[in-house]
Amino acid sequence: MKALVFDGKKINLKSNIRKPEIHAGEALVKVLMAGICNTDIEITKGYMNFKGIPGHEFVGVVEEINDKDQTLLGQRVVGDINCACGEPSCEYCRVGMGRHCPKRTTLGIAKRDGAFAEYLTLPVENLLLVPENVSNEMATLCEPLAAGFEILEQVDFSANDKVLIVGDGKLGLLINHAVSTTAAKITHVGKHPNKLELAKANGSQIVLLDQMPQKQYDIVIEATGSANGFNFSLSHTKPRGVLVLKSTIASSQNIDMTSVVVNEITIVGSRCGLFQPAINYLATGVDLSSLINRIFPFDNALEAFEAAKTKGAMKVMLCF
Repeated sequence: MKALVFDGKKINLKSNIRKPEIHAGEALVKVLMAGICNTDIEITKGYMNFKGIPGHEFVGVVEEINDKDQTLLGQRVVGDINCACGEPSCEYCRVGMGRHCPKRTTLGIAKRDGAFAEYLTLPVENLLLVPENVSNEMATLCEPLAAGFEILEQVDFSANDKVLIVGDGKLGLLINHAVSTTAAKITHVGKHPNKLELAKANGSQIVLLDQMPQKQYDIVIEATGSANGFNFSLSHTKPRGVLVLKSTIASSQNIDMTSVVVNEITIVGSRCGLFQPAINYLATGVDLSSLINRIFPFDNALEAFEAAKTKGAMKVMLCF
């Protein structure tokens, strides 16, 4: 099969990669479309010391199942990227926290080849059926959208809550869609008027970063991935408010946590999310095509990677 392979130094498109073997309980999925994430770009810079086939946002068709349950055979699916060990002795798997299993593998990120290939494998229990009315493009956005819906699993939102979303990139805008399903009042701040218009169209108040008033919010969601973004978010969180960290901040900058203690702020780390709420939202017919920059044929995957690195780029996808 064809696959994009990262050898630890360089990523290359190869056409002679062996199709993955499916182990007990797994399915072989023919990839239809895959999305390039900032995490994939970071992997090519050494993140997670990953070597192999990256990619974790996908939609595909199940071609083979090594399990007695054949329900999904021939069906279009997306998949939870975290593969837990499932052992009865694992204290995380035993209580339904497989996404934090210390022995887990993660599709295209840790110890498991990913979606930038014509085929991938995942445990059958990780796969979810895609409704007929959800296009391949929308289904490919399911994984990052699920990360937005994860916040709703961790934080309670009420109609009285004033929420600030910081960052107008792909992640921030998908978070906006997730939080918009609550009754909370949303303000979205960022640097790019054209991107903020997408949040405005979704019913949010929008503010440019350099015009942000000194106002504090009940819940602040940081989605910039920068130390400056964290400091900004912290300064706009009310005493006893909640600050949700949705992006990893790989920075050597000093971060002053004094106000966290003084103002008794609750910090919530938020990572991957459950797929079903995201699928349910997509099934309503919501159109997220404005978040998609370009779609490249897989033979042009290296060109697609360069396009995804472009400053201000939205979602870039690969079509098989």
